[in-house]
Amino acid sequence: MNAKRFMLKLRKKFIPSLLSVLTVIILLLVSAKYIYIPEFLDPPPAPTSQSFVKHNISCKAIYDMDPVEVGKSLIIRRKTVVEDKDESLIDFTGNCPVFRKIRGYDDLCVSEEEKIFPIAYSLVVHKNAWMVERLLRAVYSPNNIYCIHYDKKSSAQFVAAMKGLSSCLPNVFISSKLETVFYASISRLKADLNCLSDLLTSEFKWKYVINLCGQDFPLKSNMELVSELRGLKGSSMLETSRPSEHKKQRFLYRYELQDASFEYKKLPVKTQQAKSPPPHNIEMFIGNAYFVLSREFIQFMNSSAVVRDFLAWSEDTYSPDEHFWATLVRLPGVPGEVPRSQPDITDLMSKTRLVKWQYLEENLYPPCSGQHVRSVCIFGAAELHWLLNYGHWFANKFDPKVDPILLQCLEEKLEEKQKLFQKGTTLTCPKG
Repeated sequence: MNAKRFMLKLRKKFIPSLLSVLTVIILLLVSAKYIYIPEFLDPPPAPTSQSFVKHNISCKAIYDMDPVEVGKSLIIRRKTVVEDKDESLIDFTGNCPVFRKIRGYDDLCVSEEEKIFPIAYSLVVHKNAWMVERLLRAVYSPNNIYCIHYDKKSSAQFVAAMKGLSSCLPNVFISSKLETVFYASISRLKADLNCLSDLLTSEFKWKYVINLCGQDFPLKSNMELVSELRGLKGSSMLETSRPSEHKKQRFLYRYELQDASFEYKKLPVKTQQAKSPPPHNIEMFIGNAYFVLSREFIQFMNSSAVVRDFLAWSEDTYSPDEHFWATLVRLPGVPGEVPRSQPDITDLMSKTRLVKWQYLEENLYPPCSGQHVRSVCIFGAAELHWLLNYGHWFANKFDPKVDPILLQCLEEKLEEKQKLFQKGTTLTCPKG
């Protein structure tokens, strides 16, 4: 009888325990089938004011093309991305000391080489304030100077965010003259010219100027850029080629700005009115809107009657920023002249800016691992190694909504490279 009571007690204790264990096992099996592996999930975001999330991933493994980590980045990319709001950057820059501390602006050391070779930047932007801030942080040095030109069509929130950045950083300012920028029109060129004029009158005696847009990102650290720029010895670096018959149509006829029914609002439309030849017998070259130019070149341009006449002539052409700089650097006698006798300099030959065109993939460069927009690749994480080793200084396009891992890893690798190249040099660091 005692033995029977003992067995009943044992059964009461054991069976619920066994059922609990079985329940846990079943739940684990179901979880394994329907939920991602726990290591692939991101930890809760750190308690900071910054809007964008830092993902739990090894950028070294991504750089080394480790298949597991690249696969992990694809899983992260497939998650629903919450768009970073401009309002959060407005709030963040509302407390400048906290903003500078959390984003690391106050921790940057400057080498003697960087100190004697300041760089100027013209940033022509119109949306996505956080992407602009991340670009600015990636190229930032206390020794450089930065002009931000925002489109007059930009949202009030974006404008406030840009003003917040300029109020928190003493070497960042808003262009004194702003344009309403329309695609392929003279307004895009004037936006850069406005910044260049302001940069010339600033107290910073910068050596070179680089222009960027909001979806660009650097591939080299500031220390590397200083070394590369010094190697130019005053010469310019940009695309400059002889125009094809198709491209000549852009300036052989007058174009008029007309209303458009899609995102661009207005577009230059070709008329049947032929244009007069360029003034001063200028020979035309074409390139893109992006450049690396010396201070001496900008000073010459700012005071030249030939340049003023050429700018006025370009007013009613299509996408004048894609012939203006490419033509001016070929003018005989300009500082950093590219002789007209010199062969074409293509976008792949110039290190200024790397763009991956869909129709040239698997021929000149590997396939896009992100996604395409109007035949241009928005880069993905699998291109990290290729981007950092191709030789260019900047690239376009990047978008955290397409691939947040690539931007995070580029930021990490650039900080590593900056510290590596500064190692062994004399540094001036913030006090405290």
